[in-house]
Amino acid sequence: MARILAIDYGQKRVGLAVTDEGQIIATPLTTVHSKDVIAYLKDYLNHERVELFVVGEPRQMNNLASESAKFTEPFVRLLAKSFPDVKIVRIDERFTSKMAQKTILDSGARKKERQNKELVDMVSAVIILQSYLETRSIGNY
Repeated sequence: MARILAIDYGQKRVGLAVTDEGQIIATPLTTVHSKDVIAYLKDYLNHERVELFVVGEPRQMNNLASESAKFTEPFVRLLAKSFPDVKIVRIDERFTSKMAQKTILDSGARKKERQNKELVDMVSAVIILQSYLETRSIGNY
C-alpha cells in the first residue's frame, strides 16, 4: 500500500502529515514554507509512494468557504496539475488549529513549544489526516 499525505495549507507555512504504508497511523511529517511545498512534495514522492493527498478545506461556521479559501483553491489546482496521478480529497478543517493547540497544551509542552506555529501546523495536518482516516473507516470515502 502507498501512504496518504495530509496538507494543512497556509499563506506562510504548510503543515504536512503522513500515514504509515498500511494507512493506519497518522504522524507529523514537517512544516515547509508555502512557496516551497510543491518542490518538497516532488522530492518526497521520489522516495515514497503516496496514493492520496488530503487537503484541509477552510470553512466558516455557516459551512461556506472562508477567506482562506482564496489562497487554498489555487494551491489545490497547482497540486492536481503537479501530481496528476495522485487523488485529492478535501476535509473540513474548522477548529483544527484550536484542537492542535489544545493537544500540544495537553501533552505538557513548555510555553515556547506551545507558541511554535510550525508545530501547530504539523499537528493540524495530523488532525486533518486522522479525521479522514476515521471518516473513511465508517464508509464516507
